[in-house]
Amino acid sequence: MAACGAPVHPEAIEAWEYGSLTPTEPQLFALADVLWCPPAVLMGVQPRSLAEHRMARQVSVERLAQWVGMDPDAYRAAEAANQWHGDYRQTKALVEALGLSLRELIGVMGQVEELAGHLRAAIEGRWKSHVAPITEITTLNRTRVSDALRTMHGEFADFSERYMGHVVGRSGDARLKEIAAERSAYLRRLVDHFWELIGEAGEAPPFNSVR
Repeated sequence: MAACGAPVHPEAIEAWEYGSLTPTEPQLFALADVLWCPPAVLMGVQPRSLAEHRMARQVSVERLAQWVGMDPDAYRAAEAANQWHGDYRQTKALVEALGLSLRELIGVMGQVEELAGHLRAAIEGRWKSHVAPITEITTLNRTRVSDALRTMHGEFADFSERYMGHVVGRSGDARLKEIAAERSAYLRRLVDHFWELIGEAGEAPPFNSVR
């Protein structure tokens, strides 16, 4: 580890092994090089936060900030708050560097519920008013978001039309319950369906190493 630029006392290594001490970020990266294994293996957890995903890729704050095109202090603040407000170009660079998809990044940022709330409101009311907030959350092209919301609004409206049509036609309870169940299933898959409509823009991009 000293040869890798991170000298450490044997007692510290023993403490790491017993779990009473955690290596610093430079020590973690050096240890990964010495042991020829990914940092994620040494971390012992599935990366959940923005910082953990960066460390799992063995990338420093300064290097990733340079790759993304952001001031290191600004990026460090984003990690500390686990909130991302980069523009489309910065977001694209970030997901490529961390090997994430845009959809996964939104999950890491804890914005899935916020997205789901906007989608629910969009299909039940005026979908156009939710284009801007969803575009801000996802950094997707406004036209792409508009197309997805227009489609979802139409699909959801179809459930109400079918239901009322069967009510007027005096259909049996079984048919009405079937339509209601389809509607409930649709609502449970709102976020998944949104990403299905978005297509490849939400999928994982090719990984580019930034080490």
